[in-house]
Amino acid sequence: MDKLALLVRIKSLSYLEGDFTTRGGKKTAYYVDKYLFETQPDVLSALATHLLPLMPSSMTLIAAPELGAVSIAAVLSTAISKPFVIVRKETKGYGTQRLLEGHYAPSDSVVIVEDVLTTGGAALRSAEILRKEGLTVTHIVGVINREEGAFENIRAAGIVPLALFTSSELRTL
Repeated sequence: MDKLALLVRIKSLSYLEGDFTTRGGKKTAYYVDKYLFETQPDVLSALATHLLPLMPSSMTLIAAPELGAVSIAAVLSTAISKPFVIVRKETKGYGTQRLLEGHYAPSDSVVIVEDVLTTGGAALRSAEILRKEGLTVTHIVGVINREEGAFENIRAAGIVPLALFTSSELRTL
């Protein structure tokens, strides 16, 4: 699937209009229901293909905030034979009680993958957790940049922001 066809498919599956509230609490007239596109095998396969060129060659580990971006991290991991970790929102009250799930080393160079970047809050929280474990976060790569401050916030944290699509591209289809 070429890049334009992927964008059309994502929009047809997940673009909703109405009254919504973003994760950051902002009111919006449209919403991209990420679970409606990132649970489709054809979309995941195409995302892997089109996200690969955005991955820096120095990357040794992929990270995904739970829960949304985990399927994207898994398909990228498979496509490039690099491991991934899941960054939990909070520790569980049982088992290992880790915030990071998966194998990693302090020497890892990490790219965080995200589905929809609005303010970048979830990805930046993940970056903070990864950095506390001694990992180097170089990039945050999203599928869709809502163009509502995420790139600016990510840059301010010293991380390179990238996205496959913008909300402007999605909305003008």
